[in-house]
Amino acid sequence: MQVSAVRSLAGVLTALLAGPIALGQSQQQDRPVFRSTVDRVTVAATVRDKRGRPVTTLTAADFNVFDNGLPKKILAFERDAAPMSLALLADFSGSMDVAFKRAAAREVTRQILGFLSPGVDRAGLYAFDNSLHELQPLRPAPGDILTRMDKLEPWGKTRLFDAIAETGQLLAKVSGGRRAVVVLTDGADNASALTAPEVSGIASSIDVPVYVVVIVSPLDRLSRTKTLIDPALLNHKTGALGDLARWTGGEIMVPVSNAEVTEISKQIVSELRQQYLIAFEPSGQPGWHPLDVRTRRTDLVVRARSGYLVPGRPSAVYQ
Repeated sequence: MQVSAVRSLAGVLTALLAGPIALGQSQQQDRPVFRSTVDRVTVAATVRDKRGRPVTTLTAADFNVFDNGLPKKILAFERDAAPMSLALLADFSGSMDVAFKRAAAREVTRQILGFLSPGVDRAGLYAFDNSLHELQPLRPAPGDILTRMDKLEPWGKTRLFDAIAETGQLLAKVSGGRRAVVVLTDGADNASALTAPEVSGIASSIDVPVYVVVIVSPLDRLSRTKTLIDPALLNHKTGALGDLARWTGGEIMVPVSNAEVTEISKQIVSELRQQYLIAFEPSGQPGWHPLDVRTRRTDLVVRARSGYLVPGRPSAVYQ
């Protein structure tokens, strides 16, 4: 993020975490408010080589962590596979009721559930239009997620960014670092109070990566090829939605073919299984703290959240 954007985001996050923002009575009632404290920061990181292959044999000595440019001592390190918790967040606004998008979203969900370990990993289903609905709380996978999806009827406006923030906060109550929000959406947002940078900051602060799967229906592509009729779908990868995902340590995917749906479903689950969990003592300075996680090997690519927030006086953010 650029410096001006970071300062703006930090001010908003400090207010969000400390208490209600003065938005006016009606707007304030609709806007999510989050609270948090920070005593030890845990960062979930995935590492791949330049060919995109996961690297799973690193130790704590292979990592460097920088907090606002300053090196931090690693206090705890974990690389063993552990059960994961996935919050599947399905867009069921009115725009999803066209061009077989419901069926496409269901297929992505089916494949993701297929890569989870039954009875070990946990999954929950949340749906949103103009508000967030908890359809199945986190429970051993696969649960009744597909059955519950089949009963949903798309309707209403799209509060995409707000729904991601609220779902991330619910997931943050789950112990353990291997957790993520997986968003199934066509990418439209026409009703949120929060912006993409604000949501990515909230998710980063609580270390919940966001994976966004842009739903591509059969009518969005030419025959069985990977050519999209609507290029706006691909534009999400470089737009606000893509930034939101990457800033949280997640990713955005636009699977076009059935084979790509299988590939990205496997990638999401395998990345979470192969995460390194790195803990360090945070700075006491209030405000937004940019994080940079690197390996000592320059040929490796690390993906982790972009920062964390130390609550305090809003004015301290700008010092």
